[in-house]
Amino acid sequence: MDYTFHWRPVIKALPDLMEAALTTLEAAALSMIIGIVLGLVLALLRLHGNRPLYLFATVWVEIARNTPALLQLFFFGFGLGAFGWHLSPFLIVLCGLSFNNAGYLAENFRGGFLAIPDTQIKAARCLGMTAPQAYLRIVIPQVFRLVYHPLTNQLVWAVLMSSLGMLVGFRELSGETQFMASNTFRLFEFFLAAAVIYYLLVKVVLGTSYLLCRKLFRY
Repeated sequence: MDYTFHWRPVIKALPDLMEAALTTLEAAALSMIIGIVLGLVLALLRLHGNRPLYLFATVWVEIARNTPALLQLFFFGFGLGAFGWHLSPFLIVLCGLSFNNAGYLAENFRGGFLAIPDTQIKAARCLGMTAPQAYLRIVIPQVFRLVYHPLTNQLVWAVLMSSLGMLVGFRELSGETQFMASNTFRLFEFFLAAAVIYYLLVKVVLGTSYLLCRKLFRY
């Protein structure tokens, strides 16, 4: 094999790569928070909304789940730009991931809501709770317990798919890796290091999720 490995540029760039990894986590975490809120709303609209709201939620879910995430990212990056709305690379990635997360999580939440017997809501109403109180205090906590592991899986997806942001100029881990590799011409070494960092990020997410699961759902 004629290829000679040079790891010194990678070692020198490690602080920048780790900072970019934190940016990746930030984008993924924020997109999950927004996606959870929007996903809950979409799930409730599909279950209890009137026909226009039901159709709106259904179209959102269908587009998010059945079109490539890259095209959704390009819509917020270049599609909105065609109408004069120019977003920063961070906002493009945040909007794209949030849109996609909301579509997938809406179906997870909808399945969770359907798994809760209607008798629980009726019992809560008999105790004097309003419908919002019944959902907030009785139903939604159980739904989160049911969909906790799919939520973790979606967060892992968001961490990995944030790498698409390099195509719209977002300097997260993959974007920073591409920048460093193009400057030093050590593509294999830099992307191998990035793969290791992504692996460690996912393991941190999974480990944190496991600890939270044991803390929150002990019974």
